[in-house]
Amino acid sequence: MSAEYQVNGNIAVITLNNPPVNGLGHATRTAAVNGMKQALNDDAVKAIVITGAGKAFSGGADIKEFNSPKASAEPSLHTLINVVEGSDKPVIAAIHTVCMGGGLELALGCNYRIASKGAQIALPEVKLGILPGAGGTQRLPRVLGLEMALNMIVSGTPVPSEKLAKTAIFNEVVEGDVLEAALAFAAKVADVRPLPRVRDIKIDYPNYEAYLQFSRNTVRAMAGPFPAPLKCVEAVAAAITKKFDDGIKFERELFVDLVQTTESKALRHAFFGERAASKLPDVPEDTPTRPIKSVAVIGAGTMGGGIAMNFANAGIPVQILEMKQEALDKGLATIRKNYENTLKKGKLTQEKFDQRVGLITGTLSYEEIAQADIVIEAVFEDMGVKEQVFKKLDEVMKQGAILASNTSTLDVDKIADFTKRPEDVIGTHFFSPANVMKLLEIVRGKKTAKDVLATVLGLSKKIKKTGVVSGVCDGFIGNRMIEQYSRQAGFLLEEGCTPEQVDKAVEKMGFAMGPFRMGDLAGNDIGWYIRKRRYVEKPQITYSKTADLLCELGRFGQKTGAGWYDYKPGDRKAYPSGIVNVMIIQHSADLGITRRKISDQEIVERLIYSLVNEAAYILEEGIATRASDIDMVYLTGYGFPLHTGGPMFYADTVGLPNVVMAMEKYAKGRHGDAWKPAPLLAKLAAEGKTFN
Repeated sequence: MSAEYQVNGNIAVITLNNPPVNGLGHATRTAAVNGMKQALNDDAVKAIVITGAGKAFSGGADIKEFNSPKASAEPSLHTLINVVEGSDKPVIAAIHTVCMGGGLELALGCNYRIASKGAQIALPEVKLGILPGAGGTQRLPRVLGLEMALNMIVSGTPVPSEKLAKTAIFNEVVEGDVLEAALAFAAKVADVRPLPRVRDIKIDYPNYEAYLQFSRNTVRAMAGPFPAPLKCVEAVAAAITKKFDDGIKFERELFVDLVQTTESKALRHAFFGERAASKLPDVPEDTPTRPIKSVAVIGAGTMGGGIAMNFANAGIPVQILEMKQEALDKGLATIRKNYENTLKKGKLTQEKFDQRVGLITGTLSYEEIAQADIVIEAVFEDMGVKEQVFKKLDEVMKQGAILASNTSTLDVDKIADFTKRPEDVIGTHFFSPANVMKLLEIVRGKKTAKDVLATVLGLSKKIKKTGVVSGVCDGFIGNRMIEQYSRQAGFLLEEGCTPEQVDKAVEKMGFAMGPFRMGDLAGNDIGWYIRKRRYVEKPQITYSKTADLLCELGRFGQKTGAGWYDYKPGDRKAYPSGIVNVMIIQHSADLGITRRKISDQEIVERLIYSLVNEAAYILEEGIATRASDIDMVYLTGYGFPLHTGGPMFYADTVGLPNVVMAMEKYAKGRHGDAWKPAPLLAKLAAEGKTFN
């Protein structure tokens, strides 16, 4: 059933029932309209209550119907709201738990609204690059006033019902059973006429032009490349400047325009991509999982400490194991300091601070962690070191414990084979800083058991990470691709760019930071270590020697006060370095290269298309399950601009035939061998298809 109909005395109750959040899908809208008609045609019914079953009033549009004809099929949400608003019997919304998007727009079409305390109220459409399209921008300002409504619509942030209790949005905010309260209220107002309608309320805001202009300026500065926030301001402005029906029409036009924008498509792609990432074709959703009530982390360094914080934040106790007391004390002190900083900023209560710090303990003994449900190794990135750790874990850990490695490039199958229980071994590649970055690359070994995989995917949600599954290969998804990006960045230096020019070109496009500032932040010695390994293992891959020359000067980045850029003590700003630029120019001369002027377009294309091409190989080899998984890795772990939807979505937007054409042009250049289109990319381009 998508909506239930009951009569309670002389009051009809329509209960939306489309779990989990009573999304207003086509079947639910149809059932609600039918319920309204039944109530209106029954002379015994004096009033109508609309509520939601289970854990929501309604979360709004049914996301399962997004981008399908059903989303706008009649009865549309507009039609349902018109039927409710046009009723000649009073309609009361009984709101509880969640009332968002189209759900709130439906409630605003009712004559009265009763809410339970703590119900989350929001119009979050802006987060999908659109605006409320069923009257939300016209009705909300009429009940909340201009400023409060505008803030809610532009931010999309939920507000608890009691914070809105003093406004005209609710007739009552109640503690107990909201349906009981609504039935009692309905009995009181059953014969009251005329029926109040939100659309008839006048917005009183003296000097509104000045406020709207101020809002436009503020929102324009904050919205960056996204068009929706500014359009939200225009729609809300129409609530003051136009007649109600004209305002509704104007809102609809803006909504239809926004749905077509690349930015909105990119946000919706990311929204669905995040949900798809946790689903694997061969791991059914009902796969049993192992209980995780305690965690152990091996290594109290930056990475180990950050990983431990994730679990403490989710209320799971963590033990950190170190070899030496000094290293353990230092690690625990750093964790405490991180929490103290959050406490000082007011983002953490004293109670939460005490709780989280209390959940993290240290030990020097493997025996003490033996009973943990999952152990995550975060030691030095060296196979010999990993071997010692995993042999020891195999010896001491209880049966059924999950043994995870935070390796960023090493072979998880090899690591699993150091144990007698390879089915319990999995890769959990956290990104630095681990307590902040959203991405968790979950590396599935050849022998990893399905219940282990399902458990870790569930755990990633619990610690608020976006878990993306990768197969085993050098560098997994993210680092395998970034290597090609870094190679191109190096070649651009040899051919005529400075680090600053390359960084600025991609930062202008929306990257958080370019490849050279990123290198300085992560530590250039890490890349050096990997390249030295590559020179032995894969001598056929060419690299620019500029990065090696930089490391030979001891310029490892921010931690040494000098990298591609110069840094001043206590200042994280990157200052262009004369020494580095002279070194780069000299290196070009040594190679006999005549430096040339390189456009920003070439920089962006070479960096991004090198990612896309490598990703096409990753898809073809089955290392990634779907193209959107690769986009999620780059949006949540590598600062790829959200408004472009990730590298694969970006390539789809540009058009794959155009990507291949650009690659053919770069193939004529100095390192042409890097530009052979992956077979999958060539095939999709030839057939006029897309990755997503």
